[in-house]
Amino acid sequence: MVTGGGSGIGRAIAMGLAQSGARVVINDMSESGQETADEIGGAFLQADLADMDETRGLCQRALELEGRIDILVNNAGFQHMSPVEDFPDERWAKLIQVMLIAPFQMTKYALPGMKERGWGRIINMSSIHGLIASPFKSAYVSAKHGIVGLTKTVALETGEHGVTVNAICPAYVRTPLVEAQIADQARMMNLGEDEVTDKVMLAPAAIKHLVDPEEVAAVALFLASDDARSITGACYTIDLGWTAR
Repeated sequence: MVTGGGSGIGRAIAMGLAQSGARVVINDMSESGQETADEIGGAFLQADLADMDETRGLCQRALELEGRIDILVNNAGFQHMSPVEDFPDERWAKLIQVMLIAPFQMTKYALPGMKERGWGRIINMSSIHGLIASPFKSAYVSAKHGIVGLTKTVALETGEHGVTVNAICPAYVRTPLVEAQIADQARMMNLGEDEVTDKVMLAPAAIKHLVDPEEVAAVALFLASDDARSITGACYTIDLGWTAR
C-alpha cells in the first residue's frame, strides 16, 4: 500500500512495486490515484489523511479489499512555509496529522498482520528535513523529524517478528509539488525558475540537480526486498551531499 501514490514519489514507488509483481493499493486525495491504479492494474482507495477517522478507515478498507498488507509505504504529504508566529494553528495541526499521525495510524493497523505472518516492510518517506532544519518550515521539519523517531522506535519493536522499518530522506525531488514551489518562489523573489533551483534550493548541495522520483523509488524497492532483510531502523539519505556539510 502506497499513500500519496497518485503522483510524484508515490507514483514512482507504486509503479516500481507493480513492475516487481506486487498488487498495489494506492491512496490519494485526487483522481490521479485512480489513474495510476488503472495504469498498473492496482486498486485505488480515496481518503483524506488529514482526517483521523478517514485514515483509520483507510487501513481497514485496504485489509478488507486485499486481506493483507505486506508492504506499507507512508508517503503522503504536503508543505507550507511561514514564520512560526504567522503559522495558522489549524494548518500546523493538519500537516502534523497527514505526515506524522497518519503514518502512525497506518503502521498501527498494518502491523498485526505482518507480525502474524512473520514478514513485513514499512517504508516511511522522511526528508533531509528529518535530519536538518530550514527556516519557515516548522511544521514540516517537526513532522519529518518525528517520522525518523517513529521509524526507529517501531523498528526496535518489530525486528524479532520479521518486520523491517526504514525511512528515506531525500533532498528536493522533481515532483509537481516542488515544481509549483519553484514557480511560486520565482514570482516572489523576481528570479528565473532555474535561478531559484540553483541559488536557493540547491545552494547547500554538492550535486546541482533535483532528485528524480525514480531514484527514490529504487531505494524503496531495495528496502522492500529480501536483500534488505537485515536493514531496519535506518534513514537512507538521497540528499545530493546536502548533509555532508
